[in-house]
Amino acid sequence: MSKTGIKLGLKENWKQFSLLVVINAFVGGMVGLERSILPRIAEVEFHIAAKTAILSFIIVFGIVKALTNYFTGTLANKFGRKNLLTIGWLFGIPVPFILMFASNWNIIIAANILLGLNQGVTWSSTVIMKIDLVGEKQRGVAMGFNEFAGYFAVAIVAFLTGWIASEYGLRPYPFYIGIVLSLSGFFASLFFVKDTKHHVAHETSTSNIPKLKNVFWETTLRNKNLSAVTQAGLVNNLNDGMAWGIFPILLASKGFSIAEIGIVTAIYPAVWGIGQLFTGRMADYFCKKDLLFLGMLLQGITLLILIFANSMTSFIILSSFLGIGTAMVYPTFLATVAENTYPTDRANSLGVFRLWRDLGYAIGAILTGILADFFGINTSIVFIGLLTIISAAIIFYRMNCTETASVKVIDWIMNNHKSQTTHLRR
Repeated sequence: MSKTGIKLGLKENWKQFSLLVVINAFVGGMVGLERSILPRIAEVEFHIAAKTAILSFIIVFGIVKALTNYFTGTLANKFGRKNLLTIGWLFGIPVPFILMFASNWNIIIAANILLGLNQGVTWSSTVIMKIDLVGEKQRGVAMGFNEFAGYFAVAIVAFLTGWIASEYGLRPYPFYIGIVLSLSGFFASLFFVKDTKHHVAHETSTSNIPKLKNVFWETTLRNKNLSAVTQAGLVNNLNDGMAWGIFPILLASKGFSIAEIGIVTAIYPAVWGIGQLFTGRMADYFCKKDLLFLGMLLQGITLLILIFANSMTSFIILSSFLGIGTAMVYPTFLATVAENTYPTDRANSLGVFRLWRDLGYAIGAILTGILADFFGINTSIVFIGLLTIISAAIIFYRMNCTETASVKVIDWIMNNHKSQTTHLRR
């Protein structure tokens, strides 16, 4: 314990940690508002046919969120985590009202500017604060809980909005959920969240990690571990941007109903979200390079198989595998960045990582929109799948296992195989 009575750890800070988990569920739910029905609104209400135009809301969202992530890292150190979290919710409150009553597609895009600001500030703040609270030994677990809450909420709200839309129409009823989420997030952040600056100061006094000479370039390119994670984060969100925009269109083209589309588009983030409760803990035990390589490889292979799917069952299975692959990498990304940065560099480095990662939304939407318009949806899916496999290869050749206590996945598999073989012989 420090002189100020500050302790690091999940158990020691469970009340604030739990509150931040709930708040991040509200954050994720705001994205879930759009997940299953906004592409359908574009086609049905605004009669937009070009895939690139339909995906424009994801492009705008991705760019705004990415830039906001970058500045949030710097502003978190300057103005405090709690203040930024509260301000982030002010950007989110108007979003559901705009989505309800927008009279043209440009207004929908404007709402996504606000949503990008909301997501960048609030999600980044909860990530930074949870890492501040738990210390170096439980970062994977912390990020597993954080990302579980966010993406499971994406799934639940995506399912609910799809169901409500099938029963009561595309607008306005599905977006009522957003009013509850945004107001709850704002008031919980304002009245109950406490800043974590003292936890950072406490960890700084004991850290032996060297400071980065240039946070932006080390995270982006020069540091092998940080830059390998950064490129993988970009590609991961690139394929998630494709799934967000293309999945509803692909399923509609195969004759699935809006309710069925809601189920399939909810399965992927649901498995992704729940899976992180387990993969976050795995990131504290196994070599992070192994988890990242296997997770990106699984995503890429799943996307290549996806073009052959036709039945509801096959789409659910493949969406589940895609979710498992994403669950393996998402908390591991953040834990790896935290592990490789000095405490006072951490917020900035996470901001740079999240800048590139969330630019993947915009790049993915642009690429898949153009490819889908000119060559068809299947071509765009194959291209993104191959790109994801290349990203896995970069991790394999560029990263190192720096954790002294970590276990390599292949060693763990071989040891378990040997023990089982010995047991059977007996």
